[in-house]
Amino acid sequence: MSVQIHKYDVVIVGAGLAGLAAARELQRAGKKVAVLTKLHPLRSHSGAAQGGVNAALSEDDDIELHMFDTVKGSDYLADQDAVELMCSKAPETIRWIANAGAAFSRNEDGTIAQRPFGGQSKPRACYAKDRTGLTLLQTIYEQADRENVTFFDEWYVADIIYEDGVVKGVVAYNIRDLEPAIFNAKAVMFATGGYARAFKISSNAHANTGDGLSIVARHGLPLEDMEFVQFHPTGLAGSGILISEAARGEGGRLYNSLGERFMEKYAPEKMELAPRDVVSRAITKEILEGRGVGPNKDAVAIDLTHLGEKIIMERLPELRDLAITFLGQDMIKEPIHIAATAHYSMGGIPVDIDGHVKKNPNEIVRGFYAAGECACVSVHGANRLGANSLLEALFFGRHVGKHIIEDLESNKLELCDAKESDADRMLNEIKFCMNNNGTESVPKLRSELQESMTANAGVFRTEETLLKQRKILKELRERYKNIRIDDKSKIFNTDLQEAIEFGHMLDYATFIVEGAIARKESRGAHYREDYTKRDDENFLKHTFATMNEDGSINIEYGDVKLGKFEPQERTY
Repeated sequence: MSVQIHKYDVVIVGAGLAGLAAARELQRAGKKVAVLTKLHPLRSHSGAAQGGVNAALSEDDDIELHMFDTVKGSDYLADQDAVELMCSKAPETIRWIANAGAAFSRNEDGTIAQRPFGGQSKPRACYAKDRTGLTLLQTIYEQADRENVTFFDEWYVADIIYEDGVVKGVVAYNIRDLEPAIFNAKAVMFATGGYARAFKISSNAHANTGDGLSIVARHGLPLEDMEFVQFHPTGLAGSGILISEAARGEGGRLYNSLGERFMEKYAPEKMELAPRDVVSRAITKEILEGRGVGPNKDAVAIDLTHLGEKIIMERLPELRDLAITFLGQDMIKEPIHIAATAHYSMGGIPVDIDGHVKKNPNEIVRGFYAAGECACVSVHGANRLGANSLLEALFFGRHVGKHIIEDLESNKLELCDAKESDADRMLNEIKFCMNNNGTESVPKLRSELQESMTANAGVFRTEETLLKQRKILKELRERYKNIRIDDKSKIFNTDLQEAIEFGHMLDYATFIVEGAIARKESRGAHYREDYTKRDDENFLKHTFATMNEDGSINIEYGDVKLGKFEPQERTY
């Protein structure tokens, strides 16, 4: 099969906030840029973020306080140089996107409105009602389109071209007709999003299958801190569809079946506005101990009725619609039922502060960059504070884009020619999925993966459950060799895409479990019931894990970049 080879200065994979912000900067600088995405850009998962984007804008707030809240929220695993850079540039980032056309909600005096969020000392989440992510995504997409960025939407990137420490492009196929192509480039940037679809109840879009991480790992490159998966406290009961932290920021109160406002037991000072890991564990514990609400006793209630119709319709209209649509519950009239939902990935592709992908804790890969949720820079450490994700994606997307420009203009990057055989790995994967005539169903295997990950490597973990999950993953990997898909056509073959995606999910789920087994402590979102204390002496360090050809994982550790905020007990 002939494989067309396209040549660009930069290829960006992913069209959420990080990818689009980088693409705009590069195109404005006169670089030839292509953005590849398996969705239309405006369907990227950045648009699902509801509550806000952080910046210390008010007179009674300051950048150092934003930094402290972020480091403390991270359970002191965040790299403080990266935190300082992001927080110090946050006000400028908000002004930049507002000037680009983002329609933030405003106070009567015309200043940008800000609401409280969990783990924050001050109200600093700038918001656009309860659809902040969509507002920002629409704005930056318009700006990138205005600069004539080239988009290849509905293209599936299946591999990178990596040789001798250099990335020289990506390999992809057109979802419309299975046409393969190589995108040869001086620089490649991944902005492929998170991996919470490994769990049964998730706030993530169906497209968030973690492909970018697995693609990197299959070339022997490391992934960092993969054991740290954030569970958002408030997903709609049963589905996990996100009810933004804005609901608690505006004054939502959590109750169990006994009518107790139970956060008094877990975070007496911050209550519902404690960080997400604390609130998620509290909700899950109430349910596990039999104090859940609803027909299956698998949820708790969040009450917003005291806010009144006017505030709910002004600030939370979309959340109200979601609860009515999926639960039949109107938050104006009654409490709605929520439970913890897999939400965000603190771990990912290890990068330095300027977005260069790391080959190991001390060396970088030439021509390869990452930003946004797929990257681990690490500004979130073991637990992300709400409204820091949109900030990270916007700021680091733009920041990394500028550094790619610098590297291109200083001649640090050159075009290393690709050849048709670079597509062989992808073509063989497609051939396997299309022609394999086994007995296993991909949806059934995926359901088993998600249910077992939730049960054994979810909010609470132990050595016993994690070892059980290791065994399950090994069995699923063997069964994956015996899959069969029903659709053998070339036109919009979603069976094929889901089979390829499931292979990636198996890979990165193994990283989550192995990192969790090795980390014998509780820190942030990683909570071991058999090691309930944080252990700074042995585990104040980043996990760097690599995958062998047989799917087994090797683990080493790298230093956390400390700074002015010394680790201390984390109380709320």
